[in-house]
Amino acid sequence: MLALSYPHIQKLENQPARLQRLPRIRVAKIVMDYLAYGWSVEEICRQHLYLKPAEAHAEMGYYFDHQEEIDQEITQEWNQLQTSIAQRARSPFYTRMKAKGLL
Repeated sequence: MLALSYPHIQKLENQPARLQRLPRIRVAKIVMDYLAYGWSVEEICRQHLYLKPAEAHAEMGYYFDHQEEIDQEITQEWNQLQTSIAQRARSPFYTRMKAKGLL
Protein backbone atom coordinates (compact mmCIF):
# COMPACT_ATOMS: atom_id res chain seq x y z
CA MET A 1 0.00 0.00 0.00
CA LEU A 2 1.23 3.47 -0.88
CA ALA A 3 1.49 5.91 2.03
CA LEU A 4 0.44 9.47 1.23
CA SER A 5 2.75 12.31 2.08
CA TYR A 6 1.49 15.83 2.66
CA PRO A 7 4.06 18.56 2.12
CA HIS A 8 3.89 21.22 4.82
CA ILE A 9 1.89 18.96 7.18
CA GLN A 10 3.30 17.19 10.21
CA LYS A 11 1.27 14.36 11.72
CA LEU A 12 2.75 12.63 14.74
CA GLU A 13 1.07 9.61 16.28
CA ASN A 14 -1.73 10.54 18.70
CA GLN A 15 -1.26 14.23 17.87
CA PRO A 16 -3.33 16.56 15.69
CA ALA A 17 -2.05 17.31 12.20
CA ARG A 18 -0.12 20.59 12.16
CA LEU A 19 1.86 22.83 9.86
CA GLN A 20 5.55 21.92 9.78
CA ARG A 21 6.71 25.53 9.59
CA LEU A 22 4.29 26.74 12.28
CA PRO A 23 3.58 23.77 14.57
CA ARG A 24 1.12 25.75 16.70
CA ILE A 25 -1.24 25.92 13.72
CA ARG A 26 -3.41 22.83 13.56
CA VAL A 27 -5.08 21.74 10.32
CA ALA A 28 -8.39 21.72 12.21
CA LYS A 29 -8.05 25.44 13.02
CA ILE A 30 -7.83 26.39 9.35
CA VAL A 31 -10.55 23.92 8.41
CA MET A 32 -12.87 25.55 10.95
CA ASP A 33 -12.64 28.79 8.97
CA TYR A 34 -13.43 26.91 5.79
CA LEU A 35 -16.45 25.23 7.41
CA ALA A 36 -17.74 28.26 9.33
CA TYR A 37 -17.29 30.95 6.69
CA GLY A 38 -17.01 29.00 3.44
CA TRP A 39 -13.70 30.71 2.71
CA SER A 40 -11.67 29.64 -0.29
CA VAL A 41 -7.98 28.86 0.10
CA GLU A 42 -7.21 32.34 -1.25
CA GLU A 43 -9.49 33.97 1.34
CA ILE A 44 -7.99 31.84 4.11
CA CYS A 45 -4.56 33.18 3.11
CA ARG A 46 -5.90 36.76 3.10
CA GLN A 47 -7.33 36.28 6.58
CA HIS A 48 -4.25 34.47 7.92
CA LEU A 49 -1.29 36.42 6.55
CA TYR A 50 1.20 33.96 8.04
CA LEU A 51 -0.04 31.18 5.74
CA LYS A 52 1.58 30.49 2.42
CA PRO A 53 -0.83 29.35 -0.34
CA ALA A 54 0.93 25.98 -0.63
CA GLU A 55 0.43 25.41 3.11
CA ALA A 56 -3.27 26.28 2.94
CA HIS A 57 -3.75 23.97 -0.05
CA ALA A 58 -1.89 21.18 1.77
CA GLU A 59 -4.09 21.65 4.84
CA MET A 60 -7.27 21.45 2.81
CA GLY A 61 -5.96 18.43 0.90
CA TYR A 62 -5.18 16.73 4.19
CA TYR A 63 -8.68 17.56 5.44
CA PHE A 64 -10.43 16.11 2.41
CA ASP A 65 -8.36 12.92 2.67
CA HIS A 66 -8.83 12.67 6.48
CA GLN A 67 -12.19 14.34 6.95
CA GLU A 68 -13.45 11.99 9.65
CA GLU A 69 -10.30 12.52 11.76
CA ILE A 70 -10.42 16.33 11.51
CA ASP A 71 -14.20 16.51 12.00
CA GLN A 72 -13.82 14.40 15.14
CA GLU A 73 -11.09 16.73 16.41
CA ILE A 74 -13.32 19.77 15.79
CA THR A 75 -16.30 18.09 17.49
CA GLN A 76 -14.16 17.15 20.49
CA GLU A 77 -12.89 20.73 20.80
CA TRP A 78 -16.45 22.09 20.53
CA ASN A 79 -17.67 19.72 23.25
CA GLN A 80 -14.80 20.74 25.55
CA LEU A 81 -15.70 24.39 25.02
CA GLN A 82 -19.37 23.76 25.79
CA THR A 83 -18.46 21.86 28.96
CA SER A 84 -16.14 24.67 30.02
CA ILE A 85 -18.83 27.29 29.44
CA ALA A 86 -21.40 25.26 31.38
CA GLN A 87 -19.03 24.82 34.34
CA ARG A 88 -17.83 28.38 34.72
CA ALA A 89 -19.20 30.46 37.56
CA ARG A 90 -21.70 33.10 36.56
CA SER A 91 -21.37 36.64 37.84
CA PRO A 92 -23.97 37.93 40.31
CA PHE A 93 -25.15 40.37 37.61
CA TYR A 94 -25.71 37.56 35.12
CA THR A 95 -27.56 35.52 37.74
CA ARG A 96 -29.90 38.43 38.60
CA MET A 97 -30.61 39.26 34.94
CA LYS A 98 -31.25 35.60 34.15
CA ALA A 99 -33.65 35.32 37.12
CA LYS A 100 -35.56 38.36 35.84
CA GLY A 101 -35.83 36.78 32.41
CA LEU A 102 -33.74 39.50 30.78
CA LEU A 103 -31.16 37.07 29.40
